[in-house]
Amino acid sequence: MTVVHVASLDFSRRAYTPELMDTEDCGYEEFRACLSDLATVNRLTLTHRATLGFLDRLARSDLLPKDRPLRLVDVGSGYGDLLRRVDLWAGRRGIAVALVGIDLNPWSGRSAAEATPPGRPIRWVTGDVFEYADEPIDVVVSSQFAHHLDDAALRRFLCWMEEKARIGWLVADLHRHALPYHVFRFWSWAAGWHRFVRNDGPISITRSLSLAEWRATLAAAGLGQLPIEVAWHVPFRVSVSRIRAA
Repeated sequence: MTVVHVASLDFSRRAYTPELMDTEDCGYEEFRACLSDLATVNRLTLTHRATLGFLDRLARSDLLPKDRPLRLVDVGSGYGDLLRRVDLWAGRRGIAVALVGIDLNPWSGRSAAEATPPGRPIRWVTGDVFEYADEPIDVVVSSQFAHHLDDAALRRFLCWMEEKARIGWLVADLHRHALPYHVFRFWSWAAGWHRFVRNDGPISITRSLSLAEWRATLAAAGLGQLPIEVAWHVPFRVSVSRIRAA
């Protein structure tokens, strides 16, 4: 298990401590149990609210395709709970969608497929997002994925979204701060969530970026001149979004 010495934590800068989910081999059942608990965390902490709000903004615009489904890709799709929420969101608004979840871990796609009702317009892809070359993409979203990337990969990912997404893109992630770190650290143990969740959740917070760091990262990626919104959300979340002009 990864050990983080609380007394030595410095929340003024981003940490790069490895997470168990990214480094430890385990069986499929254990991996799926971890993803299931993460989906519970996402629900309880309103994780998908920023993404659904972003899609509401798109729906109010004149940018959505009128003669075909909206092609949306979720990068780092994990258990698939975000795309299942997007599917429900689209159904309630009468918006046709073609949804794709991409994840490096093949067990993510398998567990997401098992948790998804049959016949839904969602496809699960295992692979590197930078090698994804299927049909054109309208919208790219990612949730709780960016903090897994190092600085260079994060800049590359931002540029990839800007290049690929015809309508817009959004990154939803954590905001590094001592309060959510300590709250989640004790909450996850009290709730008895999977050991990966208990270990990696606080580490994920230390790996995440502040608002100022997001703006600096956008500038370093050559995107600082674009109209990109960096916003803070309760509880200690950040969204970075771009909607192209009609």
